Amino acid sequence: MTYYSVLDVTPTSEEWIANYLPAANELVIKHGGKYLARTTSHEQLEGDNRTASLRILLEWPSKEAAIAFMQDPEYLPHLEARTKGSISHHYVIAGKDDLA
Repeated sequence: MTYYSVLDVTPTSEEWIANYLPAANELVIKHGGKYLARTTSHEQLEGDNRTASLRILLEWPSKEAAIAFMQDPEYLPHLEARTKGSISHHYVIAGKDDLA
């Protein structure tokens, strides 16, 4: 089953970004993922205001692939750098309709 990662990221420093992007790009591909959107062009249409500089949407072939990416030893130092250098929220969402 397809899974999606949805991230809200607001950098609090830019030190990590130059090293993060090429590594994350390579590791997303390694785990079968694909970026669907990485953009600062977004607006919130409802709910309590949850600001973020960047919204990211990835597609994964499975939940296991998404988790393998997050736990990849090559990714961990970059994840730590992103976590320290930003306010981030990451959601993994099953590509199904439970309400159908």
